[in-house]
Amino acid sequence: MVTRIAEAGSSAADGSPARTWSLTGLAALAPATWGTTYLVTTEFLPPDRPILSGAIRALPAGLIVLALTRTLPRGSWWWRAALLGTLNIGAFFALLFVAAYRLPGGVAATLSAVQPLLVAGLAFGLLGERPTRWRLGWGVAGVVGVAMMVLQGKLSFDPIGILAGLAGAGAMSAGVVLTKRWGRPEGVSLLTFTGWQLTAGGLLLAPLALAFEGMPPPLDLSAMAGYLWLGGVGTLLAYMLWFQGVARLPVAAVSFLGLLSPAVATILGWLVLNETLTGVQTIGFVLALLSIAAAQLSPPDFGRSHRSNSPSPSGNRHRKPLRRRSPTSPDAHRQPQTTGSDSHR
Repeated sequence: MVTRIAEAGSSAADGSPARTWSLTGLAALAPATWGTTYLVTTEFLPPDRPILSGAIRALPAGLIVLALTRTLPRGSWWWRAALLGTLNIGAFFALLFVAAYRLPGGVAATLSAVQPLLVAGLAFGLLGERPTRWRLGWGVAGVVGVAMMVLQGKLSFDPIGILAGLAGAGAMSAGVVLTKRWGRPEGVSLLTFTGWQLTAGGLLLAPLALAFEGMPPPLDLSAMAGYLWLGGVGTLLAYMLWFQGVARLPVAAVSFLGLLSPAVATILGWLVLNETLTGVQTIGFVLALLSIAAAQLSPPDFGRSHRSNSPSPSGNRHRKPLRRRSPTSPDAHRQPQTTGSDSHR
């Protein structure tokens, strides 16, 4: 599986549209699996242990990867890997859980949906990628779509929860942009690169879980199965696909894929938990998917196409005139070069 992922990434580097869409589909599996977190957490995991769940998702998987690859960061990559692991995993998980505890789930999900807009701003500052009106507009549409899916009932707006939700989205956005900017060290595999960050993020979360939630409770088979899914598929494999997408795709486009997470959570709640799906939620779901798809495209420039296809008012006005040679010119005895039009005369 790891080899196939690496091959998919390298084969997409040639810019082929089919291969680019294939890579986009692989990257989209990451937020899609993250969307299963709510269902697995509520149905299989111990209650009221969100930070513990984050630590168990990240730290064991990271340590297993380090044991298998036996490759540690070198030089500046010690602090880079620690910073990326903190932003992409440790701080993101912790702030997300604070927001989830202090805000209704719909409000927290809506705050996380601003990530494409934050990525656009950070990419402009750190990568020099100027955001387009097309993607900014669809970024706003994506936030509206997620809000329509998840905002229900009486809402409360706790200032600390709102700040935590925005800070969590900002941490993930900064991690995405810095991952794009720094890439990964030469000769380091995608698996190793992911293991570094999972270990760093897990080491941040583990003491927080002990400090705020106490010792872990006994785990039954269903809890172990839930943690195995979240740690193996929902974290290790998902982050490998995510980091590969960030490296190979435009960062502004790949950030929109995160909108799949609340969309998948909503659909799973309807299919598995028998939650109601209203007309407004359905419209929001469709709008979120449209935002994701549209952000992968570039808007057609009809004006530029029209200008390039229209003939010049003066016909052959821009054609370079042929130079006449005098009989005494040294070039007179050379074979003249023919233009495309001269060859048919």
